[in-house]
Amino acid sequence: MDSILIPSRRRWDCLSLGEVMLRLDPGAGRIHTTRQLTAWEGGGEYNVARGLRRCFGLRTAIATALAENAVGRLVEDFILQGGVDASLLKWVPYDGVGRTVRNGLNFTERGFGIRAAAGCSDRGNTAISQVKSGDFDWPTIFGNENGTKCFHTGGIFAALSPSTAEVAAEAMDAAHAAGTIVSFDLNYRDSLWKAIGGKAKAQEVNRALVRKVDILLGNEEDFSAMLGVHLKGVSEDFAELPIAAYEEMLREAASLYPNLKLIASTLRTATTATVNAWGAIALYEDKIIHVPQREIEIFDRVGGGDSFASGLLYGFLAGKSAEWAVQCGVAHGALAMTTPGDTSMASLAEVERAMKGGSARIAR
Repeated sequence: MDSILIPSRRRWDCLSLGEVMLRLDPGAGRIHTTRQLTAWEGGGEYNVARGLRRCFGLRTAIATALAENAVGRLVEDFILQGGVDASLLKWVPYDGVGRTVRNGLNFTERGFGIRAAAGCSDRGNTAISQVKSGDFDWPTIFGNENGTKCFHTGGIFAALSPSTAEVAAEAMDAAHAAGTIVSFDLNYRDSLWKAIGGKAKAQEVNRALVRKVDILLGNEEDFSAMLGVHLKGVSEDFAELPIAAYEEMLREAASLYPNLKLIASTLRTATTATVNAWGAIALYEDKIIHVPQREIEIFDRVGGGDSFASGLLYGFLAGKSAEWAVQCGVAHGALAMTTPGDTSMASLAEVERAMKGGSARIAR
């Protein structure tokens, strides 16, 4: 068994730091024509904690903040239903109309065929975007009376405001001081960066944060936009994904950030919104681990990368090999994209079956 995680008796297996939004889904329809919306919860960092809890049965928590109103309480209710510890949730007084603080909304279309999935976020001035250094007592959170084996955050949280990037750095420093491994998903979102400096600002912020990271996750766009590490020899539509080029990209990132213990990239070719080729590649202990792409059918692609992250982290937390962990991430991500909403509805048995190449024959 090879694990980069330090085994210990700690309160949580994984603690995530990030925003949890209310996702409003028009189902098979469009946002601009729908008359009915289904509510879910979701957030890039939170989805990892929830997947580890619901699919893999680990103890997880979310450090976040919500405006104290009915919408915030609805999001809290989703978090509690997902089994994620909400004891670190900070409630911020609501002013009645959202002038000073509010909760984030995320409208999401699944897409179908030639119509791509699409999102429309309404998340400015949210409670979590206003957190500042010192708002969370990280030494106590990571200390002996609490503690977590793994701390996970990402580029979405870091983009919410200048202060959230500072909070992420503060948390990473405290995690390392407590012997906790730090996981970071680059998760580039153009909509979050375009009004505050674009890719140049994204790289300034994320290059500093990645120097504090042990496990780095992303895809080719994330590495390019967030770190300036480019994938060579591909077309704009990513119809062909040369594995040698991905290996070169991962090794370049490793040379720039020698602190990284594991670097992984998902491999996705979107033939249509409904049919994707899906796989992954990782660099661990100077060796490449490649899970070749496999054609899968997509019901809802949002959260697939987050479920890859939770499956990968589960493998290391469970003491499995690095190869097993990457395969687990790919299988969990694929299964998560067969159901609606941001979060995984898969079971560990289903993940293990998919890893073995199990068919979709009815189980009864």
